[in-house]
Amino acid sequence: MARFDGMVVWITGGGSGIGRACAVEFARQGAKVAVSGRRVEKLTDAVADVTAVGGEALAVACDVTDEQGCRDAVAEILQTWGRLDIAIANAGYAVAGYATKIDVGDFRRQYETNVFGLLNTAYAAIPSLIEAKGRLVLVGSVASYLAPPKMAAYSSTKAAVRAIGESFALDLAPSGVSVTVLCPGYVESEIQQVNNDGEFRAEAPNPKHPLMVPADKAAREILTAIHRRKLITPITGHGHVLVWMKRHMPWLMRALIKRF
Repeated sequence: MARFDGMVVWITGGGSGIGRACAVEFARQGAKVAVSGRRVEKLTDAVADVTAVGGEALAVACDVTDEQGCRDAVAEILQTWGRLDIAIANAGYAVAGYATKIDVGDFRRQYETNVFGLLNTAYAAIPSLIEAKGRLVLVGSVASYLAPPKMAAYSSTKAAVRAIGESFALDLAPSGVSVTVLCPGYVESEIQQVNNDGEFRAEAPNPKHPLMVPADKAAREILTAIHRRKLITPITGHGHVLVWMKRHMPWLMRALIKRF
């Protein structure tokens, strides 16, 4: 018996990167998967990937900054499959730039997607998750611990995600809903091709970081964390190491960030 047999999973940002890889892995492990995002063609590709491994998938176009759109997405999932067991608030992007080069408007746009979009997703899903005693999964980042140069907007939103997750976990525990906050390190994605306005640019370069982990490998680690109902967990081996160093040797971590 697969770990997620018969469960229904909703993944925002499900058309590419971690979200798409998780959709395929959930299908391999017995779940039905609904993928959401703004780019319909990417959702169609994700559904094809799920179908290719013998799974059942649904594309539900949705912009997480639209509160009613998130509720409509859940309504479509319930109409199709009658339940929702796992919701993964994965949609997000990164505003990059030195503090002297970005402004409050950049922070506001970043928070609108990465924090308020995540909350729109969570609140749309929570009633169904309570009914199923399911799992709410929030995607943070190792950057929430490290806060590297040029990443103040992004890192601060992901730190907010960790705080929201810890508090929600306590609030939702009596209802039987678990909360998992994932903090990935460098994972293959299209995030570097999304500009500071949140617009995808296919022609933009997408360089590979030396530590970058394939999305399918990260997805397997993510599903294990969700299955075990872990609260907060770094994802990828280097992610675990970097978080440990930040906690136990912050002086060294800061020196390395400055150096590299």
